[in-house]
Amino acid sequence: MSGQTPSHSRNLRQVMAQHPLFFFFLIAYAFSWIMSIPYILGQWNVWQGNFMIIFAIKSFGPCLAGFIMFGVTEGKAGVLALRKRCVQVRAGWQWYLFILVGIPALSLLGILILPGALASFQGFPPHFPFVYLVSFVLIFFAGGPLGEEPGWRGFALPRMQPRYGALRGTLLLGILWTCWHLPDFLTDAQRGGPGTDLTRLLTVNFPIFLVMVVAMAVIFTWVFNHTGGSVFMAMLLHTSINTFGIVQPLFTAPSVVNTDLFMCISFVVPAVLVIVFTRGQLGYKPGADQPQAAGAEVLPAA
Repeated sequence: MSGQTPSHSRNLRQVMAQHPLFFFFLIAYAFSWIMSIPYILGQWNVWQGNFMIIFAIKSFGPCLAGFIMFGVTEGKAGVLALRKRCVQVRAGWQWYLFILVGIPALSLLGILILPGALASFQGFPPHFPFVYLVSFVLIFFAGGPLGEEPGWRGFALPRMQPRYGALRGTLLLGILWTCWHLPDFLTDAQRGGPGTDLTRLLTVNFPIFLVMVVAMAVIFTWVFNHTGGSVFMAMLLHTSINTFGIVQPLFTAPSVVNTDLFMCISFVVPAVLVIVFTRGQLGYKPGADQPQAAGAEVLPAA
């Protein structure tokens, strides 16, 4: 039996290396969904306790899957390359401006378009800029970006673009990214929990969320391709989007607080414009100096 164990390990590694995307998503989903169970049960009063730490840990499923699959497919060199791209801060100033100023501006515009939103504004609380800055830092490390982007943009996207083309690969990633959030709809993270209308969540909130996240995925790919495959810039973009969540409660209009419609509006129009003006390439150049899977076949972009 001891003689068979190394052989089985090698066989599993070979299978995982042959199907890197399948096993990446399998690990990301399995880890995050399993880790979501205590938080869901706590929300539904099945278990007693504060499971916020576990909820934060569950967001690291894609990151864990990305590093595992880099180790399987490319070994230590691949892991080190991913770590390097996670601290790749060098990018044009216009991308920092777009992420740090443009994203909140787009999100705010999405709110102001909704009926009754402006009239429901409660005003900024004292020291709001300081609160926003602290929230930005906390969200970067524990609010999703650090746990997700090394997987979504660090591992999956560089393999999906050569295989499916920039646009099709991005749309597919956006759908899978959306579905990864499904357990959240059973909690207050996505306006779920005891007493909520699950039918409305799945027939209204989830479709809006799906369109929103797919549109965001287009923006992420566009930024990623123009910043040399920087995972850090993807994390910064993710943080900017999530941090705007502390502005949303300042507007009490039902059209703002009950769904993600304002965020959907904020990103669908820019995403469509990016697709049109880049002719679906999203800044992707096959064969350019971008992170690719080892030995991956480079196909023309769709």
